[in-house]
Amino acid sequence: MPKRNFVLLIIVLVIAVIAIFGFYYFQPETTEPGSENENTGTNFISQFNPFGSKKEPTETVTPSVEVSGYQPPVEDIQKKLNKVSTMPVAGFTVFSKERLKEIPIIVPTTAPSIPYNFGSVTLKNGSTGEAVMEIQRFLNNTLDLSLELDGILDAEIITTIKEWQSNNDLVADGIVGAKTKAMMYSSVNQEIITTKPKKPLTEFASALRYVDRATGNIYQTFADKIEEKKFSATIIPKVHEAFFDSKGESVIMRYLKEDERTIETFVGTLPKELLGGEAKDSNEIKGTFLPNNIKDISMSPDGSKIFYLFNVGDSVAGATFSFLNNKKAQIFDSPFTEWLSFWPAKNVITLTTKPSANVPGYMYSIDGAGKNLTKVLGGINGLTTLGSPDGKLILYSDNNLSLNIYHTDTRSSDLLGIKTLPEKCIWNKGGKANDVIYCAVPKSINLNQYPDVWYQGEISFNDQIWKIDVKTGNGTMIVDPITVDRGPASSSQGIGEIDGIKLALDESENYLFFVNKKDSFLWKLDLE
Repeated sequence: MPKRNFVLLIIVLVIAVIAIFGFYYFQPETTEPGSENENTGTNFISQFNPFGSKKEPTETVTPSVEVSGYQPPVEDIQKKLNKVSTMPVAGFTVFSKERLKEIPIIVPTTAPSIPYNFGSVTLKNGSTGEAVMEIQRFLNNTLDLSLELDGILDAEIITTIKEWQSNNDLVADGIVGAKTKAMMYSSVNQEIITTKPKKPLTEFASALRYVDRATGNIYQTFADKIEEKKFSATIIPKVHEAFFDSKGESVIMRYLKEDERTIETFVGTLPKELLGGEAKDSNEIKGTFLPNNIKDISMSPDGSKIFYLFNVGDSVAGATFSFLNNKKAQIFDSPFTEWLSFWPAKNVITLTTKPSANVPGYMYSIDGAGKNLTKVLGGINGLTTLGSPDGKLILYSDNNLSLNIYHTDTRSSDLLGIKTLPEKCIWNKGGKANDVIYCAVPKSINLNQYPDVWYQGEISFNDQIWKIDVKTGNGTMIVDPITVDRGPASSSQGIGEIDGIKLALDESENYLFFVNKKDSFLWKLDLE
């Protein structure tokens, strides 16, 4: 073969090989139906980048096997899971609120053994309906009232009482004394609870307040009876983040100014509500502003203070702000500016470097006065943390999202065998010991750059809610939201996928609250 033809043949073969390679390289990956890849976003330009890396194969995480092997019965999984807010929220709080106690009206089930005329109705043995209600009204409205009015009653009622006393061998004086009153109660064989006690009976119940992301209006409801009511009318458009104090009486709202570059932080005081008074939806929120471009905020355990970070030149400073007296105090400074703060215990503030999959992360702690800066953890890629309220344990994960428990006293770590981010968890109240965490746990996780891709919104998780004993490592799945039936009003099964964040418990741990990162709606899960 002539040399020229041989060279041409080689060129043609090379072009053919390149064409085949290019076809398979740029061909889109196939995705199994229902796999996590369906929710994995990509950068638009990266789809056409010939030097971009292919996606890693999917790694499936099965928490029920890794944690305990226990699968709860279907009827136990069908817990009460309800949407609280009718709009996306920027933040919320759970607090204890006083309310009037509802007292049921007890209707007598038996009648006196002798016929007797109470006003317009004759009551005899076996009477029901209006006759029974008549004696109830008589007892409720006159027995206690007679004592308060010093025996001043309607003449017809006095005559009726005298006749009743005479028929029952009592002094017929028309006065509802102690003996007459006792016999009247016993004649219906049941103690009557008045519907209007002299002092209103009250109770404390778990309540919620939350901020509408779109308008900045505050809404509220009780946890046991979801009845969303508007509380304020102050408009603050596009609130990105909101915090409340422990009593729900102060609020912090963070949002971008019109220039879309300046972060403003507003601290407002909420007006007090009168017990039993008419609820208002036009309350005005008044307050002050903290410095512009605050980078990070964390709330103290008792909700009376916040710790916040802000830039000072090329450095960062940390300060506390008190809701009680509006005082500020700088307690921290650092040449390194990328920190995330958390205030888990009364005298412990933690500072963790902002996480990235390929960068070693570090965690430090300081006391409430900014002293005793101590390194706690370090050299962990993708480090994210969550300290316990007693200050003894640190829940942390790495760039594989593997959860670990670090013991600050022994400086040892335990692998929990579950994969999620600490910020998708909450410690139990626990009293003196914190030994339980509740977590939103992804059903499956792709191998990827964590936690970067989740923070950037490139992927979203499909979570189950788990309760994990950190001492034993055993866990129980409380609910899989996708399996909870919406009821006959909806043709589809399940409430849809949830990517849970901002978890919170009420004081009695009867309810678990969280925000769905997919749409920012607030949810409630009954734990009882």
